[in-house]
Amino acid sequence: MKKTKKRKKSSAATAANGAVHMNQGGIAYQNKDITSKLLAENFKGKTFRVYGLDIPEVKAVLPTNIPSVRANELRLDNLFELVDGTIALVDYESDYKKEDKVKYLNYLTGIANRYQQEKKVCPMLRMIVIYTGDIERRQVSDEYDIGAVRMTLEPAFLSELDSGGLFRHLKEKVERNEPLDDEELMGFIILPLSYRKKEEKEEKIRESVSLAAQIQDRSQQVFALAGILAFSDKLIDMETANKIRRMIEMTKVGWIIEQEKQEAIAKVEEALVKAEEEKQQAARESVIKMIRKNYPTEEIAFIVSSFSQDEIETVRREIAETE
Repeated sequence: MKKTKKRKKSSAATAANGAVHMNQGGIAYQNKDITSKLLAENFKGKTFRVYGLDIPEVKAVLPTNIPSVRANELRLDNLFELVDGTIALVDYESDYKKEDKVKYLNYLTGIANRYQQEKKVCPMLRMIVIYTGDIERRQVSDEYDIGAVRMTLEPAFLSELDSGGLFRHLKEKVERNEPLDDEELMGFIILPLSYRKKEEKEEKIRESVSLAAQIQDRSQQVFALAGILAFSDKLIDMETANKIRRMIEMTKVGWIIEQEKQEAIAKVEEALVKAEEEKQQAARESVIKMIRKNYPTEEIAFIVSSFSQDEIETVRREIAETE
């Protein structure tokens, strides 16, 4: 039986969009993996500015399956529709090989072919490659020109991030129980990949997971944990991955309980407000009846204690104006 060639890259695709893939610790990421749904739901509205890419924010996450791409290439990491109508194909790489550009070209033509099969006009396509801390800008060429075909990549280099400064900033905000903005969350999930040495990456994964567990906002906590698991898939050992999964599940359960509790509280508060409004309306109707029977203001205020004498006089004037 012919074995499928293993794709060598640091990628969020398999976890974030579902291609089956096995990391060094033997962890399989499949379509139904919890991280797939979580990341897809939470990428909307976010940008890649923290990675050094000046592109519009994400409008929607699109399916990444490309029928025309050979099976041994699996599929691209992420496919996003941006708010300006362009489509961004995003791949994550831990090394630079010129032959990868042919793979990217296959992705682009595969996407164009998919639009043609669906009888739709193919929008403008962007080919974005995010390189981990192992690669520096000087090592990479963003052009692929073979005469009749010319492709321009939009590369990002995590090696250019101030990793230490970013981690300190995130740590300070989390310890102050302050919510993170979208750029900080996007930086959080790729932080371990911005380091060069494997040992540094592994250590920062553990530190980032520990820090993510302290995030007070449950939705942000789940996104951070799922993102770390997805983006650092090749570096996480089985024990750490399972720990993250358990934390995600516990956080999701707690999140659901908290949502149900807040919904119950909101319903009680709504019922109390409605009851108070009905009580006040009944009191007002009593005041109106007594005014029409010529009860003195002091007596009405004594009987209907929720209305002051000034309020009763106001109601009296309103009745006089309408009758």
